[in-house]
Amino acid sequence: MRKTTIVGVTLFTLVAGEGLALAQGRANVGPATSTAPQEVPTELLRASPNGLTAEQVGARAAATSYSAAASAEALRGAAARVDAAWAGFLPRLTGTARYTRLSSFTPPSLGGGALGSFSFPLVLDNYLLQASIVVPISDYFLRINQAYTATTNAEAAARYDLEAARARSMADGKVAFYTWLRARAAVVVAVQALNDQRNHLTDATNQFAAGNASRADVLRAETAVAAAELAVERAKNLADLTEKQVRLAIHAKAGEAVAPGETLDSATPVVQGNLAGFTSEALASRLEVKSIDANAEAARHQATAARNAAYPSLSAFADAIYANPNPRRFPAQNEWFGTWDVGAQLVWTPNDILTARANGADYESRAAQLEAQRGLTRDGVELEVTQAWQAVKEADAALESTKRELASATEAHRVARELFNAGRGTSTTLTDAETELTRARLDALNATVDARIARVRLEHALGRDTRRP
Repeated sequence: MRKTTIVGVTLFTLVAGEGLALAQGRANVGPATSTAPQEVPTELLRASPNGLTAEQVGARAAATSYSAAASAEALRGAAARVDAAWAGFLPRLTGTARYTRLSSFTPPSLGGGALGSFSFPLVLDNYLLQASIVVPISDYFLRINQAYTATTNAEAAARYDLEAARARSMADGKVAFYTWLRARAAVVVAVQALNDQRNHLTDATNQFAAGNASRADVLRAETAVAAAELAVERAKNLADLTEKQVRLAIHAKAGEAVAPGETLDSATPVVQGNLAGFTSEALASRLEVKSIDANAEAARHQATAARNAAYPSLSAFADAIYANPNPRRFPAQNEWFGTWDVGAQLVWTPNDILTARANGADYESRAAQLEAQRGLTRDGVELEVTQAWQAVKEADAALESTKRELASATEAHRVARELFNAGRGTSTTLTDAETELTRARLDALNATVDARIARVRLEHALGRDTRRP
């Protein structure tokens, strides 16, 4: 109840104050805010001689992208696995150097009679130098070649992923650049709108003094000026934020000056083609699809290698032994002696059949998953191309319509202001004309920027940004 009373008193005070102000007459009425037009920051629309262009921002974004750097490390790891798989083709060489001290004991005596007794010499210090070579004959055809092919396909997939990451970063960098230009131009539009509101306030004040407008018209104009001033501040903050996004995209150093090197005045390039052709081009060019295909091929070769582990393994071997005493000499003698041997062996473990089948099925399921993912990716690419192509057509249509919109809104505002100053129009009509003019300016700006962004996204959707020299 007490809160209601306070609110009532407040409302009564406001109403009473309003009545008192009205009773004071026109002599005490005047703009509480500045009506002087603010200088339009047209320098925000100009290009700096040494400034950045969209292509430069895109290139630097691709070169400094953290996601591309991570993909580059993944490629380096894939290349290392290829080297490891290639080493599997080499015969396995083994070198052994060994020293053994045997415990001493009294060997038994042999013989007797006329020949007398004798015993084998006891050599306590044993030295061995041995070199071995094993050639995995069957594995060359059943496992090693399949593993090597799998790793080369995985390396190709990693390379596709790297180029795709760079292309995404390049496109995002260009979009950030054009968004920055949009924000800078929006500051100009906001200042123009503020000047329109301040001119309106000046006109309303003059008309009020002449008795052709009410105090409400003046107060409404003051409210519009305050709102426009806030809009200017917000536009400036957005321009600063988008500049920060560009700096982050290219990872500019703290002391590096960043300024645009191109403007929005240049004509947008004409896009020729149709949706069917664009879709076919994208499906043949997009590296995301190629990466999935390469990974699926790698999984199929891994499955083959895993299943082949169930077969017997045939290998050839050779050993060279230089030892003191040589274990092949009997009886043992305390001297260095060399021997060699060659042979072949066939090894088969029946239990490997079960594990080989299971491992092969595992890799086959991975390949099937990747093939299903490929279908999903292809659908996504088709949708992306369709959206990008529609965005280009819509932006081009907006470019033409916003030109007419801006021209008519500019003329409507001029006429409405003249009528208001002549006492033949209302402040509400002038306010509506100002609102429409600001909207038309923003629509024209957005159409200009959207046309450029739409082309960047279409180029990326078609995979053209990955085929640059």
